[in-house]
Amino acid sequence: ENFFLSGLTAMEKKLAEYKCNTNEAIQLKLVRFPEDLEDENTTFNPEYSHQVFGDDEVAFGYKGLKILLYYIAGNLSTLFRIEYTSKVNEKFDCVEADDVESKIREIIPPGFCTNTDDFVSLLEKEVNFKPFGMLLHTYSIHNEEAGEDITYQIYKADMTCPGFREYHERLQTFLMWFIETASFIDVDDERWNYFLVFEKYNKDGATLFATVGYMTVYNYYVYPDKTRPRVSQMLILPPFQGEGHGAQLLETVHRYYMSSPTVLDITAEDPSENYVKLRDFVLVKLCQDLLCFSPVKLMQGFSQEMVTEAQQKLKINKQHTRRVYEILRLRATNMGDAEQSRSYRLDVKRRLIGPYKKKQRELAKMRRCLRPEEMTNQLNQIDLNLQREQLEESFQQLVSDYRRVLERLAQA
Repeated sequence: ENFFLSGLTAMEKKLAEYKCNTNEAIQLKLVRFPEDLEDENTTFNPEYSHQVFGDDEVAFGYKGLKILLYYIAGNLSTLFRIEYTSKVNEKFDCVEADDVESKIREIIPPGFCTNTDDFVSLLEKEVNFKPFGMLLHTYSIHNEEAGEDITYQIYKADMTCPGFREYHERLQTFLMWFIETASFIDVDDERWNYFLVFEKYNKDGATLFATVGYMTVYNYYVYPDKTRPRVSQMLILPPFQGEGHGAQLLETVHRYYMSSPTVLDITAEDPSENYVKLRDFVLVKLCQDLLCFSPVKLMQGFSQEMVTEAQQKLKINKQHTRRVYEILRLRATNMGDAEQSRSYRLDVKRRLIGPYKKKQRELAKMRRCLRPEEMTNQLNQIDLNLQREQLEESFQQLVSDYRRVLERLAQA
């Protein structure tokens, strides 16, 4: 028996050596120049790989596994290769290695390169790649490293643009690695809009374009003759994150829909925390000059006028307008003044308590159906104290989020 157990642990140890974390194994690159292929600095890794490799984010059966997914910076032509130092052998180890290749093939479109030479010869054709669709906005950002201003452009594209469908298939594979609950969209549904960000760069005296990120928006129909665009996915590729492209993209998209008389307002599907912070910044930036948000009016409280003006002029819905109001009112409030700060706190908490009040009403309904001894008074007391604590915590968290938005605004 002992022999069997020690044998098992030796086997287990051996097998454990053949487990690789897929977030580390997958190596992504956006390639502009042949030398990028050898340059470690151009490699980045996924944040997530659970959708492809399961919740453990592990591939079994290889030592030193590398899953290379290299993309040409502009049109995203793909090189896909798997490398490893050793692999379990079915004959001797009686276990089978995961079929990593077929898992990746499920999410990347066919027509990729498998060797570097083919990929490099495609790279030479990249000079012919041009952005899809209609140019909406051009902006530049000063790059410390390069010591110069770099120009970016935002385009609106659709499936009628030649080559866009295939390009979009390659682009959306990045969602799997950087959005926790990513899913591919039905591109045959014509209500999708696509907004793309590109960087202009120089190579041998020519101007080329590199993909920076994108956003998909779905146009919901609202009876009788309006639409309500809903942001579905938004991704700025990791090499470009933290440079302000998300804000540029979201603001450009808002401005695009603002000019359309049939659009009611813009919403978002299941937004992440980061997206909410980004949206707060962009919407506050758009709203701060509206008359209804003057300091005097902010101090009089949230009003229908704010809702109407933000919706009509900027296509912002009521719920988001309320957040904008709270952020701008915080800026106009002297939090060192006891009266002003108390008034602000009550105003925000009144909104925060809404869901609790709803819960109270549901509890009251339950009480009518239950015998009194089943619902003791004590329970209510605990409930109220807990509520107060949670409410205070939510309030403090909000204020610190709002302050960050205001700091960013002050620098903008």
